Amino acid sequence: MHCGLIKVGVMGSAGGQMKDGTLERCRELGRAIADEGCAILTGGCPGLPHEAIIGCKERGGFTIGVSPAMSFDEHVNRYGSPIDHIDVMIYTGAGLMGRETIGVRSCDIVIIVGGRSGTLGEFAIAYDEGRMIGVLTGSGGVADHIDNILPVIEKPTGSRIFFDEDPRQLVHRCVESFRANPPVIGDHEAAG
Repeated sequence: MHCGLIKVGVMGSAGGQMKDGTLERCRELGRAIADEGCAILTGGCPGLPHEAIIGCKERGGFTIGVSPAMSFDEHVNRYGSPIDHIDVMIYTGAGLMGRETIGVRSCDIVIIVGGRSGTLGEFAIAYDEGRMIGVLTGSGGVADHIDNILPVIEKPTGSRIFFDEDPRQLVHRCVESFRANPPVIGDHEAAG
């Protein structure tokens, strides 16, 4: 691994109702991330992000978790989160909401799958900071409403957003665009 490795964050539902087929689509998302030669980063949580971690490991990819906990024990016992298939776990001690900012800022690309309020927060951080964002449409939750939220925001941040129902195509489009023209994070803040 080298410093130039693209980190793709998968942010989505850790629990709750999930649409049929979405777990397998998330595994395919992880496989695609590995096949593109990128690392995957999640909040170290169960649910859709962990399915993507498992898919990435199936292809020998590099996996990173950003935990809300201060320790392994707290991660597993307090937050009930997995450790399997994660190569590097970063224990932030920042709690669920603090972990979101650290996770998003650690990514080059953020992919939104399903999701509830936490995922909406991660999308808002990524969008506000001009990150490249992929949205896996048809995965339920917040992901299926991002296109309705964007007209309400009306804030130019430089964020590029890709929508696709095919996980492999979504990852490819995001990575190809990132490689061709990496976003300059934070420029919009200086302007306004």
